[in-house]
Amino acid sequence: MKKIVVLLFSLVVLLSCASKKKVVYLQDIDQTKSYDSSTLYEPKLQPDDLLSIIVSAENPELTVPFNLPQIQGNYEINNNQNGIKTYLVDNFGFIEFPVIGKLKLGGLTRTEATAKLVVAVGEYIKNPIINLRILNFKVSILGEVLKPSSFTLSSERITLLEAISMAGDLTIYGKRNNILIIREAEGKKTYNRVDITKSDFLNSPFYYLAQNDIVVVEPNKTRVNASVVGPNVTATISAISVLVTLMVVLLR
Repeated sequence: MKKIVVLLFSLVVLLSCASKKKVVYLQDIDQTKSYDSSTLYEPKLQPDDLLSIIVSAENPELTVPFNLPQIQGNYEINNNQNGIKTYLVDNFGFIEFPVIGKLKLGGLTRTEATAKLVVAVGEYIKNPIINLRILNFKVSILGEVLKPSSFTLSSERITLLEAISMAGDLTIYGKRNNILIIREAEGKKTYNRVDITKSDFLNSPFYYLAQNDIVVVEPNKTRVNASVVGPNVTATISAISVLVTLMVVLLR
């Protein structure tokens, strides 16, 4: 009888134990070089990006032709930006800008696009100031997180860890060493794997997310096996643990 109790107890311990290496983020952070914060990241403009472009100058009257009002409908983000004139980047990377006409901004960073607009508008206005923003910057997080969803952001720069925290963090069943990031660039989709248990990803191209990135957190073996056994597997293991404990106490 005691052998059975020992075997059952050992089984419960094995099932309930988890490896620290599979759960803790950035485990080797103390042994790695400092993160190079001087490496700045800027997303590149893509088709279907919705842009806000505002032209300013010393003489405001000269900017009126470049700052046309929104005629139909309002673009809303967080219910606090209404009536903003927007420009949609088409499938070939062009926008239709007042006075200038077609202008290709797709494939450029925001800084590069702003510089290009300064040159183009500078032919009509002296020393123009361009304020350009991406209004529909969003990322999607699916899989083993507490709150899977698509998130529209007011900022144009977000890290993978920040995005995960917005989704409520990974569940205990999420694979932290094999997170899939689906990214589209220049019309091509790429599929990339990231291990957030290692600190080297801080300097990877996927530390910062690009607009429309899709993050997929895969389930670990425990979650997969539980889906086969049934949703009550955790309760069953807990019940076995209690019974084994009672048996050990009674047989002493």
